[in-house]
Amino acid sequence: MNILIIDDEAQIRKLLEITLNSNDYHTLSASTAREGITMAVVHPPDLIVLDLGLPDEDGQVVLSKLREWYLGAIIILSVRSSEEDIVKALDSGANDYLTKPFRTGELLARIRTALRQTQNVATVQKLEFDNLAIDLTTRIVTVDNQPVKLTATEYSLLTLLAKNDGKVLTHQYILRGIWGPGYTEQSQYLRVFVGQLRKKIEPNPNNPKFILTESGIGYRFCTKQEE
Repeated sequence: MNILIIDDEAQIRKLLEITLNSNDYHTLSASTAREGITMAVVHPPDLIVLDLGLPDEDGQVVLSKLREWYLGAIIILSVRSSEEDIVKALDSGANDYLTKPFRTGELLARIRTALRQTQNVATVQKLEFDNLAIDLTTRIVTVDNQPVKLTATEYSLLTLLAKNDGKVLTHQYILRGIWGPGYTEQSQYLRVFVGQLRKKIEPNPNNPKFILTESGIGYRFCTKQEE
């Protein structure tokens, strides 16, 4: 797997190169937005680790430019920790967001998850997570091998989350994807449907193991093994 690092801090690039190379990833590095975009075009990587504080162009702009054509995974690694920056990056197509300083073990776990997300799910006919199964052909959802009756909206919400296993989806992204652009400010509306869905698929809706809340941002679908 090839990973492109776009970060202007030499020490961070070196740390990432050592960490990733020792875990059997091949790395390419760029210190500017221009250099990073060029590398991504010439040698398309499997995943990009992108800093937002680049010297020649803001990383949010770089992210938007990359998402015009790049279909691989992108993880933001930045000192910016505001909710606004995180939501904006996720809405612009980032698979995940980590703030500096970071733990290398967590970064590696996020990379593994992001790489799985980019696998082609078009040919997948069934999604299975512990005791939860979603048959995409028949639209049948089972928990402990027992069918669960979902409304059309609940099924759409569940499959959107499950197909993005491990990825934080913002409130606006989910609302736009399920209900349309006119509902992007209806976060309370979404919370009601998530609550209903949790009652049907979670062993303990008050302590969910599948649909996790990312406070102030959105929701993350998480398998038992990744908790």
